Amino acid sequence: MNIGVLFDLDGTLLNTLEDLTDSVNYALAQYDCPPRTVEDVRNFIGNGARKLIERSLPGLENDPDVDAVLATYQAYYKTHSQIKTRPYDGVTEALTKIREKYPVAIVSNKPDAPTKLLCKEFFGDVYARGESTDCPRKPAPDMLQKAMQIIGVDTCIYVGDSEPDILTAKNLGVKCLSVLWGFRDRETLEAVGGQYFCDDPKMLPEILESMM
Repeated sequence: MNIGVLFDLDGTLLNTLEDLTDSVNYALAQYDCPPRTVEDVRNFIGNGARKLIERSLPGLENDPDVDAVLATYQAYYKTHSQIKTRPYDGVTEALTKIREKYPVAIVSNKPDAPTKLLCKEFFGDVYARGESTDCPRKPAPDMLQKAMQIIGVDTCIYVGDSEPDILTAKNLGVKCLSVLWGFRDRETLEAVGGQYFCDDPKMLPEILESMM
């Protein structure tokens, strides 16, 4: 059976938190909403851009229209997604080693255009897909299934940093390796069924090999 390794993006391969926070706060400011902290945005990430904006709004009766704020956020983030974003230390080297043995893809709930842009910038020709209208987002397994078809594997291990990643793997019937340098802590991940953990990017190849 052919097996691949699929990765989440934000909080797993790339530290995108500051650019996401700056973009959220730019959008909120255009509608006279109070800003959010980095920790706020850290906790709001994981279920797509619209959910990020919904959670970032004040939650008052006179909140601006979510779709309007979302459109402002997406337009700004499109041109500001690479200001402070960088791979976590050791990720690029680990990814290179993993690709020597296994087909690899990146699957994110981030909108498809910035997902592809960032992956091309930092990881070259790795196949990547983000949220799009033709495929339900995580934790539905559809995005992972489509990625596996593209890279020619029958099953995979999914590597992520959040609750949706664990639930996505569960819905697909595959193992999830949860990284602990991202946007969630171990206690949070264990609460939704996390079983396999990595706290150092340099250890990714070794831990994945033990899970095969």
